[in-house]
Amino acid sequence: MMAGSQSSSPLAGEEGARARQRVGRRGGSSVVLAHAKDMRQAPTDAEHRLWSLLRAKRLNGCKFRRQQPIGRFIADFVCYEARLIVEVDGSQHAESARDEMRDKWLFSQGFRVLRFWNNDVLENEDGVVMAILEALDPPRSEEHTSEL
Repeated sequence: MMAGSQSSSPLAGEEGARARQRVGRRGGSSVVLAHAKDMRQAPTDAEHRLWSLLRAKRLNGCKFRRQQPIGRFIADFVCYEARLIVEVDGSQHAESARDEMRDKWLFSQGFRVLRFWNNDVLENEDGVVMAILEALDPPRSEEHTSEL
């Protein structure tokens, strides 16, 4: 190649290179990431209360993240290790077709979704924690229990 001639290689910054689309963690768009950040800064009373129980590996040593983008959705709380999502919902989520579609997509990605009403978290904290603990406890296989 002669000195001073340019290559037509499509490397970053050269002619023909496509600009990378900025995406957030786990493929979320920058709009979803910004919305998740806003939601982390202004939690509902029920989300705040549940986060105080889940944060810093307080529940069975499991690491939860809050207001976490997953695809085009934002999960209230997620434990990636257990593939468990915990949602805290108000009345706007009652019989929501959008939530049903969202849950199906999350299930297709290998997640399980637990949903609790705001008042359940605020009035029955122990019951909510027990349900989450049961979901975190891996099910015993038939083979393992028959050998005992």
